Amino acid sequence: MQLTPSIRSALAAGAAVTVLFAGAGAAAAAPSAPPAPATASSAPATAPAAATAHSPYAQLRPLAALSAERLATADLVAAAKRGTGSPIDDPAREQEVLNTVAEQARQLGADPAATTRIFRDQIEANKVVQRGLYRQWDANPAQAPTERPDLQEVRKEINRVNGELVRAIAASPRARSAPSCTPLLTTAAAHVRAERQLDGLHTVALARSLRSVCAGA
Repeated sequence: MQLTPSIRSALAAGAAVTVLFAGAGAAAAAPSAPPAPATASSAPATAPAAATAHSPYAQLRPLAALSAERLATADLVAAAKRGTGSPIDDPAREQEVLNTVAEQARQLGADPAATTRIFRDQIEANKVVQRGLYRQWDANPAQAPTERPDLQEVRKEINRVNGELVRAIAASPRARSAPSCTPLLTTAAAHVRAERQLDGLHTVALARSLRSVCAGA
């Protein structure tokens, strides 16, 4: 059977979901489970990790949410660049971003190397979305945007999200280095994916953006 682009896209999305979200279903459903009766001597045994403000889950959740928020800007970048001859790959701009977030990390007392590593994945994930949208629009021009966003304004939004993401990275070193990081990040990403109703392309990109968040990844 010949695979059409839509089938290939669905298979790729399914693979990404399997890798990133495997085993997250039960954890993602935990908040909706009936809570156990609380007692004066103990907290509810079934309370989700997210219920604790400073829990590892609560520290990792913003990383997934901000990564998805940053990915949403890729749609605008693609619309702004399409038809202008501007390449998706922009090494000068990418290095500028990496230099900026590394300096922000130093100012916050965070690890610049870890921050840069995570942001390299963020940049690559953004390009995954841009390339995917170009393929979709080339295959079906009716789906292409009819207005061109101002790329400079879009970059201001990206810079804002970048700053929040750097702060989230700086606030989560223990959660990112803990053995529980991968399953908790998986659960957080699954929640974010469901809340934002991400399609296959953006699900693949979200998986790519989070690849280096956990120190042992």
